[in-house]
Amino acid sequence: MHIWQRSSRLLMVVGVVMLVLLLVPGLGREVNGSTRWFPIGPLQFQPSEIVKVLVVLYLADHCARKLPQLSTFRVNMIEPALVFSGIAVLLLLEPDYGCTAVILVTVLGMLFLSGIRLIYFCGAFFAGLVAMGVLIFFNPNRLQRVRCFLDPFAEPYGCGYQLVQALIALGSGEWFGVGLGASVQKLFYLPAASNDFLVAVIGEELGLVGIAVLIVLYVSLCWRAFRIADRAGRLGQMFQARVAQGIGLLLTLQVLVNLAVNLGVIPTKGLTLPLMSYGGSSMISCCFAIGLLLAVDRSSQRAVGTKR
Repeated sequence: MHIWQRSSRLLMVVGVVMLVLLLVPGLGREVNGSTRWFPIGPLQFQPSEIVKVLVVLYLADHCARKLPQLSTFRVNMIEPALVFSGIAVLLLLEPDYGCTAVILVTVLGMLFLSGIRLIYFCGAFFAGLVAMGVLIFFNPNRLQRVRCFLDPFAEPYGCGYQLVQALIALGSGEWFGVGLGASVQKLFYLPAASNDFLVAVIGEELGLVGIAVLIVLYVSLCWRAFRIADRAGRLGQMFQARVAQGIGLLLTLQVLVNLAVNLGVIPTKGLTLPLMSYGGSSMISCCFAIGLLLAVDRSSQRAVGTKR
């Protein structure tokens, strides 16, 4: 973990450079109006998936190094805001609104858990909400998506098609589902059935019981992340504690957003379901995050063993 801490600022620079290169004409690949991927032969690599974890490492190092100064407005808000604002601009130019929102909430959550003043947190949270609202209101595509979310059945074969098909899949599953592998909606009725709307397919095949089991598994994973963070904090390993908290927040937010999209609670966003959705970049990012959690846990166990 000491190597990761020393490398965190350099890795953040590498992440920013990747996001910049993505916007260079001819380097990034455009899909459905968004330039988020580098083509690597037959494969594609999405830098924003890795950048999410790099932001956690950078902010954990920031909070650990400047722990005595965390009560000051400059260290609390200005310095993280400058870094995040630059990353947010690059992500919005792709555009990738969902990833930007997830990173924003993760950053705010990590700052809150690090002990910043409540008035700073509330001000930053309100400013973030206003910024996201402005981005939606002044973008016709995002505004249309919100309108379709409010009444998807008004255009069931237009902009509301994805959500309508997801709700049909979930409704078809009832309590125990139609059977593993027996989904009808994934047969080209439901778009993105293997990633963004995987939960709808699980609900159709395994029913409400399957969704409940899935939620319990994710709750267990996130609970373990914060347990690891708590033990590291008690041992005085502040960088490790912030990393574990950040990863726990990041995974929890992605799960909540993906579930909310599939259930029609929030407008449709292209965020994958951690450790389950199809997509190499997402899977690499999630395994990277879980690997860091295991490294934090191992570091804490070694510290406990040394004290004994």
